Amino acid sequence: MAGTGSAKRTGNLFFAFAPWIIFDVVASPSTWEYAALAALLASIVLSLGDMRRGSFKILEVTGIVFFAVLSLLALALDRHDLIWLETYAQTLANGVIALVSLVSLAFVPFTTQYARESTPREYWDSPTFRHINFVLTAVWAAVFAATAVFGLIAVHTKGMSDWLNWIVPVALLVLAVRFTERYPDHYTARQETQRAVV
Repeated sequence: MAGTGSAKRTGNLFFAFAPWIIFDVVASPSTWEYAALAALLASIVLSLGDMRRGSFKILEVTGIVFFAVLSLLALALDRHDLIWLETYAQTLANGVIALVSLVSLAFVPFTTQYARESTPREYWDSPTFRHINFVLTAVWAAVFAATAVFGLIAVHTKGMSDWLNWIVPVALLVLAVRFTERYPDHYTARQETQRAVV
């Protein structure tokens, strides 16, 4: 069931996270407005295919709304009123995507929308498919929640900002990508082995 779809799923997820990654990379106290605009444009461009098909994914919609709000705030408020946003923009972005990921676990785990693009329809309602996507979504939610916490600590800690804003988050992202690539095949193989034994 997972098979060759794992690489496609990982690629699709990377594109889904691309606007958020762009924002994290570009955003700083002096550039967050440009980062929000760049992330908004990326969100719209990457969503065009789904928009044409009339299907929307939760991460795409969240990205468009979140970065549009940031861009409007940058235009509507003066710099003094935006100091809090300059300070916590990256933490806020990571917190939002972590929250959306966690909330999706109660309904349809967000990775399900991407997994369906590389998995035959007859598997969508299987316990294995649901379990895999629950776990993958939980892992991504944890990664972004941890990144948000590290970003918050970095704001209030001197001398550790590079580690907390860049090195540790990038390492977590790499681990999450690797996990997303391997876990579906690993879990599916384990389930098949258990059924064979029974």
